[in-house]
Amino acid sequence: MKAILINDDRSLRWDDVPNPIVGAEDCLVKIEAAALNRADLMQREGDYPPPPGCPDWMGLEIAGTIVEVGEEAAKKSNWKVGDKVCALLGGGGYAEYANVKYDMLMPVPENCSMVEAAAIPEAFATAYLNLFIEGKIQPGNTLLMNAGASGLASVIIPMAKAFGVRVITTVLTKEIAESIKHLNADVVVNTDEMDIVEVLKQQLDEGHSVDVAIDCLGGEIMGKCLHYLTHGARWIMIASMAGPKTEIDLVNIFKRNVRIVGSTLRSRTPQMKAEILASLVRDVWPKVATGEVKPTIYKTLPITEAEAAHDILYKGQNVGKVVLTVE
Repeated sequence: MKAILINDDRSLRWDDVPNPIVGAEDCLVKIEAAALNRADLMQREGDYPPPPGCPDWMGLEIAGTIVEVGEEAAKKSNWKVGDKVCALLGGGGYAEYANVKYDMLMPVPENCSMVEAAAIPEAFATAYLNLFIEGKIQPGNTLLMNAGASGLASVIIPMAKAFGVRVITTVLTKEIAESIKHLNADVVVNTDEMDIVEVLKQQLDEGHSVDVAIDCLGGEIMGKCLHYLTHGARWIMIASMAGPKTEIDLVNIFKRNVRIVGSTLRSRTPQMKAEILASLVRDVWPKVATGEVKPTIYKTLPITEAEAAHDILYKGQNVGKVVLTVE
């Protein structure tokens, strides 16, 4: 089969690799679409190696058709040849086929294309993990989701709204604010014109203080924002794109009972990932079927144009997910 490989100069090529050998608990999936994630860029740069036992090539989420079912997978699950599935991978999605353990597979939701389904597993699992497991968010709570135009925000914002959560998000320009209107955030802060710290202070004064923050930026502004959360709030760090350091008033943290939580999906055990995927199918799939929650697709390209697809993420041009299709 073929897969996208990384050359010594970090360029990409579509080349031959060994065919996967189906394990007893695996299903072999013929890939039809694979979605991009920032972790792919990090892996390409040598900063995010795949977990042991995973293929060397990139790709964390796919959609496709089961073409073979391992002996134990057949006993432990209801998967069969011909099932349309999407899957969360440790790596190896930029290819024609992938071996997937049976409990890392989910059925393609009703009213969902294969391109949309490929954009679901990593982003939706990350959203569910941080909203409901780490954030313990409840209907009526207020969420702060930084970087409202990011691929993850395009999932977290509508998912939170579908479960009755009020959402504040940030963007860099008026144009970007216009481009994410369809996400229906309650408050969109254009940081080119407004100070997010002042906005949070005003929200606190008006009784709309933040209960949960999901932060992929970090940096100096994080420490300033922590002053204006509700008592017992959770600030969940998932990345530090604006910088790895901030200054925190520790007195404010313990007086307001604020919890700062570091969270990544990739570091979770396979068992916990399987539990998250099962929860997604139970709790979120009905809302995907009705259109309340849908992945936002920015662009679709053939897998042979993976380099061009990566360039979109490198330049930060996308509002939503970039997806590669496999013939």
